[in-house]
Amino acid sequence: MSLPTHAGSFRVALAPFLALVVLGALPQLATATTPLAAGNTSATREDLSLARAIGGESARPSTTIGGDISYPQCGGPFPTQAAFAIVGVNHGVVFSANPCLGAGNGPSELAWAGTYAQFYANTGNPGPDLSSHWPDGQTSPRACNTDSSPGRDTPDCAYDYGWNAAANAYATAVHAYVSLGWATADAEETPVANQWWLDVETGNSWRGDAALNVASLQGSVDYLEYVGVAGIGFYSTAQQWGQVTGGTQAFSEYPSWVAGARSLHGASERCVDSGFTGARVTISQYLAKGFDADYLC
Repeated sequence: MSLPTHAGSFRVALAPFLALVVLGALPQLATATTPLAAGNTSATREDLSLARAIGGESARPSTTIGGDISYPQCGGPFPTQAAFAIVGVNHGVVFSANPCLGAGNGPSELAWAGTYAQFYANTGNPGPDLSSHWPDGQTSPRACNTDSSPGRDTPDCAYDYGWNAAANAYATAVHAYVSLGWATADAEETPVANQWWLDVETGNSWRGDAALNVASLQGSVDYLEYVGVAGIGFYSTAQQWGQVTGGTQAFSEYPSWVAGARSLHGASERCVDSGFTGARVTISQYLAKGFDADYLC
């Protein structure tokens, strides 16, 4: 697809795949032990992300179907059974909060997902001309448009933007735990180490320069690693990943959560050794009765 450009950036108005959810009845959680526990020193980063992608330190479910919900599902209904649960922390774009993640605005989506919820966060890189959150003058973790490092439209600025976006999303998750009474009022970390997914879709704002987009994503990854999340992966499709990142292999250690299947059979066929990041696909999303389901590969 040819992407329209505007002020050095592009936006494509696609309905976000993650806007859908819930499958009627999903399989119950189980308690079988996963062989890829955190203490397995021979496990790779990708292995550990897969192990924790099924619920933090909890065990691998005997069933493989989960679900994901976010702000479009505010007010419910939510699934009553799921092998694992993923919730969106944003309101569709970076630096926004899902109003139903915690308590206070109808049923809490985090309460539905449970303490060991997985989270997904929107990503983007609109550039200095379009963003009200551009890190002008920021000196850490990298210098952006400072006296010693001039220039607003640089990889370091894009990196800081991604770092800040992930920090904002993480703070939103912490606030949701606090609102439910699952963390103390002064908490700065989530009470458990959750699996996080970075949502890379062309429907969000990105630059025409893939290298700048990759720098922004690297900033987000590095922030989440800095705060010690259980694992990190990417949600996208091969086409959108190629458009946003130029098909980079810079994140080949991180698993893929792939969207776009129309059935469970189609989802299972997308469970391949090499996903769009270069690492294997660990979750495959598909449509079920008009909602999203997530097949654990």
